[in-house]
Amino acid sequence: MKHGFLALLLLAGCTAPEGAPPPAPAATRAPQGFWRPDPVRHPDLYAWTDTCTVYVLKDGDSAVLIDLGSGEVLSALQEIGVKSVDWVLFTHHHREQCQGAPRLQGTGAKIGGPAAERELFEQPEKFRKMTVRLGDPFTIHGSSYVRPPVHPVLLDRAFSRMDVFEWKGREFRCIDTRGNSPGSMSYFLKEGGRWLAFSGDLMLEGARLHTWFDSEWDYGFAAGIYALANSAGQVEGYDPEWLLPSHGRPIREAAAMLREFQRKLRALERLYVRGYDVNTFSGSRQDPTSRPTVVPNVWQVLPHLYKFRGPNFYPNCCLVIADSGHALAVDCGLFDEKFLDASIALMKERLGLRQIDVMIPTHMHGDHFLQGPHLRKTWGAKLWALDRMQPMCEHPERFDYSASIQAYGQLFEGAPIEGVRFDRLFRDGESFEWEGYRFTIDWMPGQTEFALAVRGMIDGRSVVFTGDNIFGDPEDPRHTGHEAVVAHNSSVLEEGYILGAEYLSRVKPDLLMGGHSYVMDRPAAFIERYRRWAYEMRDAFQGLIAEEDYRYGYDPFWVRVEPYRLKIRPGETKDLSITVRNFGAQPQRHRIRVDLPAGLAWLPDELTGDVPPQSRTVTQARVTAAGDATPGVRLLGLDVSRDGRRYGEWFDAVVEVVR
Repeated sequence: MKHGFLALLLLAGCTAPEGAPPPAPAATRAPQGFWRPDPVRHPDLYAWTDTCTVYVLKDGDSAVLIDLGSGEVLSALQEIGVKSVDWVLFTHHHREQCQGAPRLQGTGAKIGGPAAERELFEQPEKFRKMTVRLGDPFTIHGSSYVRPPVHPVLLDRAFSRMDVFEWKGREFRCIDTRGNSPGSMSYFLKEGGRWLAFSGDLMLEGARLHTWFDSEWDYGFAAGIYALANSAGQVEGYDPEWLLPSHGRPIREAAAMLREFQRKLRALERLYVRGYDVNTFSGSRQDPTSRPTVVPNVWQVLPHLYKFRGPNFYPNCCLVIADSGHALAVDCGLFDEKFLDASIALMKERLGLRQIDVMIPTHMHGDHFLQGPHLRKTWGAKLWALDRMQPMCEHPERFDYSASIQAYGQLFEGAPIEGVRFDRLFRDGESFEWEGYRFTIDWMPGQTEFALAVRGMIDGRSVVFTGDNIFGDPEDPRHTGHEAVVAHNSSVLEEGYILGAEYLSRVKPDLLMGGHSYVMDRPAAFIERYRRWAYEMRDAFQGLIAEEDYRYGYDPFWVRVEPYRLKIRPGETKDLSITVRNFGAQPQRHRIRVDLPAGLAWLPDELTGDVPPQSRTVTQARVTAAGDATPGVRLLGLDVSRDGRRYGEWFDAVVEVVR
């Protein structure tokens, strides 16, 4: 099946559920220069917008700033009679809030921010690893969900939740409003008997999110959603006269909108959390089909189809064993290799296994092919994959995706696996003959864009091996089948779960062989529930994210540097590529400037270009390390403007200077 056919299927032949929300309104352009949210009741409150909205509270000729953006506001303060800035209070660590902090040097301004994010401000390089692992802090299986500044920002005061900050007779309450970032803080000031709430990116106008990818804190368990809702409820209790977010317009009398925001988050949570009984009853209906064999822990699904199964045992491996004794494996990961070898030896002795010819991983996640190199070295298996999976599996360090093979490190004995080379690559829809069987390798995205399905007839039944794209009990009407929704997997819904669901709807398999030991028999109704859920999930994000197209606030990779992690020696120059994506139906204009730490240079100084509708463009650039550059890890920040709207340093890359 070809990619082009699937795209046409989505555009022309699908019946999506009705009632999809309209696109978010285009972002309202802030006034040029200074503007005042409420000049009558709050004449000393000003605002300035560049990469975020900076709020300026005057007292005579001095001021407190809430957030700083690009720092350009500092050059304009004299326009409103401000001669000195006493404090800059950051609501959170995201680069677009604080990328102008170096401009504060020498001004005498002090800096405050949330204590929960102090390290993110002051030691940003600590949260960018050249070799990632599953348990790295503030990551989703190795992919970072925090966006620390390029240049360290030292805090003169770090506020804990429920602290009070006083300035010129004014009392600011420091309120923990985590959700958009893990330690976000809002500053509440009472004036004229009502509260002003400087709320960062907790909620934007229209009860919407600034971004989704900043609130994605775990692998599909919704910790960020719960934090956002809890924080919104806390703020609602103050009944603020003005909610003053970091992006978009101020919100007057925000309590009702905060309630609506919580309602929308609850609706998102019901769709978002995994569509099967994870960590509860998953084992009971994980596989009612297979039966034990003469080999312990190896179970038989069909006369020639086997899998591993055990209590609380979720490895990834299915085997088709032909009459000749030759075997084809789909996935092989999360095994203790001594256990795996002992099982293979017993299969040779008791099930007539002679040789494992091939292992095909279903997707780029390391837990599905961690033992692939061992199968090749010890048992002579070849490793095959879909061509679009190759770069992420062979060179995971070039990307910032979740659950790469590198992230699994040294889970078992032996040297850590940093990448896996494949012996054969398939195009989407390409078939092969093996031991009298005919199998087809199809691109089947879902949990991640970089995934495949293996389909073929086994013992008279149409079987599709689906990896982690669909799990659950087909007989349980509550189950919608989806695994984790993780933007850091590269999983935009239109080229992820929606496309995968349409693929299964067309193929109409008799049997689904999922990852982690799932077997799903007679899945037709299950697939239809899965398909409807995929559209509903897309619509929920579209109704919640404050972009005209949700994908700009969902996808953390619509601007991407490759390689994401780069090693360079002093005096050396290396090439990189910058990919910019246009999700829309009209051409898109972009401008990118790069924020560099000391010791690095970048050419060209500015990247500009146009991206045709619904496509990507790739631009080449070069980074050079000075001859005296000191060793260490550094961040590069990409300050992005799209169609005249300045996003700021949403995106980054990591460079390590090595001797």
